Amino acid sequence: MQGYEMKKRIAILQSSYIPWKGYFDLINLVDEFILFDDAQFTKGDWRNRNLLKTKQGLHWLTIPVAKNSLEQKIRDTKVSDNKWVRKHWATIQQNYSNALHYNTYSEQFEQLYASAMKWRYLSEINYLFMVEINKILGISTKIRWSSEFVLVNGRTERLIDLCKQCGASIYLSGPAAKSYFDLALAKQESIEVNWMDYSRYPEYDQLNPPFEHGVSVLDLLFNAGPDAPRYMKSFKAEKC
Repeated sequence: MQGYEMKKRIAILQSSYIPWKGYFDLINLVDEFILFDDAQFTKGDWRNRNLLKTKQGLHWLTIPVAKNSLEQKIRDTKVSDNKWVRKHWATIQQNYSNALHYNTYSEQFEQLYASAMKWRYLSEINYLFMVEINKILGISTKIRWSSEFVLVNGRTERLIDLCKQCGASIYLSGPAAKSYFDLALAKQESIEVNWMDYSRYPEYDQLNPPFEHGVSVLDLLFNAGPDAPRYMKSFKAEKC
């Protein structure tokens, strides 16, 4: 439309292992997504683990990593052994082989896990899975790494400066950042901040009730198949 200026929207988030559907909704709602793996690696977080739904309840899949210092960055975090690959795939097979669309994606993910065995760094593995899942969901957002940019000091300052380096005027953030993000500084720098809303997701036919939203996106794919985007929010919304 004549006279209408398109505004570039970005999101900045640390990589996670086979993350939940909300992570991919965030990616799909922006023009560029920056993996901020220059951040400190924290144990007991989503960086190297995620949840599956099983008959026994929620089950953690965890990639074993070596932590050598408190200041260790995510991108410098190495996998400590490759035994996790077969173990994780066996657990997925055991708990999702009866899912309606397991056979739709089983070969694809089996090959993905086999290829994960050759990667040494956690960030590389998380990226491998994220890119493949983006393809399955039809997400075409450009993915970049924080290491591509100059990083300034200050939590809010760093995020705002990354927006400016990308030529973005809109920053989409998860709600957890509300506790520290300086909105006044963003306004001063002409950066509009939008907050992701992760509430009121529709339920799908999930194995092993009661329903649980906060599990890996693999659960949605194996249960809903090609209809998975119907149970996400970003596919019903237009990018700004």
